[in-house]
Amino acid sequence: MMAYKDFRDFLHTLEKEGQLLTISDEVKPEPDLAAANRALNNLGEKTPALFFNNIYGYTDARIAMNVMGSWPNHALMMGMPKNTPLKEQFFEFARRYEQFPVPVKREETAPFHEVEITEDINLFDILPLFRLNQGDGGFYLDKAILVSRDLDDPDTYGKQNVGLYRMQVKGKNRLGIQPVPQHDIAIHIRQAEERGENLKVAIALGCEPVITTAASTPLLYDQSEYEMAGAIQGEPYRVVKAKDADLDLPWGAEVILEGEVLAGEREYEGPFGEFTGHYSGGRAMPVIQINRVYHRKQPIFEHLYIGMPWTETDYMIGVNTSVPLFQQLKDAFPNEIVAVNAMYTHGLVAIISTKTRYGGFAKAVGMRALTTPHGLGYCKLVIVVDEEVDPFNLPQVMWALSTKLHPKHDAVIVPGLSILPLDPGSDPAGMTHKMILDATTPVAPDIRGHYSQSLDSPLGVAEWEKKLSQMLR
Repeated sequence: MMAYKDFRDFLHTLEKEGQLLTISDEVKPEPDLAAANRALNNLGEKTPALFFNNIYGYTDARIAMNVMGSWPNHALMMGMPKNTPLKEQFFEFARRYEQFPVPVKREETAPFHEVEITEDINLFDILPLFRLNQGDGGFYLDKAILVSRDLDDPDTYGKQNVGLYRMQVKGKNRLGIQPVPQHDIAIHIRQAEERGENLKVAIALGCEPVITTAASTPLLYDQSEYEMAGAIQGEPYRVVKAKDADLDLPWGAEVILEGEVLAGEREYEGPFGEFTGHYSGGRAMPVIQINRVYHRKQPIFEHLYIGMPWTETDYMIGVNTSVPLFQQLKDAFPNEIVAVNAMYTHGLVAIISTKTRYGGFAKAVGMRALTTPHGLGYCKLVIVVDEEVDPFNLPQVMWALSTKLHPKHDAVIVPGLSILPLDPGSDPAGMTHKMILDATTPVAPDIRGHYSQSLDSPLGVAEWEKKLSQMLR
């Protein structure tokens, strides 16, 4: 694929492919922007991005939403035809994932250097802000990339973290951030506060979707998101140095905020409508002070709607959550793991298709999923199915559960495990029981049931499936 130059380049491709809908009628920031996006998400899995250019109360604000909010848009992010089936996107993403790492390309300047602000910073003047859900405790940067660095090992490039975090606008130059314990930013904040130091950070808004995808991928702690972005797009990802810290910035961003997490300071953050379909409540959270702002002339601001699935969040983090789990399981069981679907509520549910070597093997695969980096904070329910069951085909998964699972033998509950605190079912917050459902065919020595007369498909189905898929494109 040819890498997209910047955020605007991708929006141009969406427009050319009929996947960008421009709204020129005047809209109000609340409730119109979020309501339009929520309504769009209700209309199916092939919807376009939205571009608003006439927003009440603003003279020249332009806002893009739902940029990655469909499988066609996800395919275009990868440089694939927009009608590429989901399963093909998964395996192509997995193939590119294996090309990691691709070293970055360094630039001296970036388009966002066009405008620089260092005095009298007022985020309320710079950014068009609005609430996504009516119970939100304030305005949020809801699709912001945050860059930070490991203070104990600053020379290891992969320990520079590029993550996607929610940040509440707390004042003219102050943000609140929720560092979930399982995420890398929490480690960096702890390191800084143990030293009594502020943590230097940079925040990027309006980025090309490949870095947003990499930033929301559950990589290992020492894997670089910038080098993963290069693997996904097939060529080095471009970065430029920050001015106030030893941090790399996404070259194609529309807006950059440089600042620092203030050591020891906490302010009430939240509530916020989350990807679980519930409000997260409010807690005392760290504070970021913004010291420098850059942006392009007439920047395009990006927001996403987040709430009851499915929304853009689910499309954006579906495949890239599934593939790392797939690869980590294949590291443990290289000849058995077939595919992984961890698209549901950011992998709180994971479906694993595997070959089985002996009785109890599928349950061991499920246990391994719980101990992967993503599984530690997610994977509350793991469903394991046979190799011929497509984990992306829910009717097939339901068939496996209804015919292969025996509640007495195949439901395993593991008590007292970690989960991200945003899970509304955790009690106390951050703790839960987890469940493995073994919906595979029993094999020796686990001999039970009556599975010796399974139904075969007619001869030639695979050839016809390929032929008809090409004709329907």
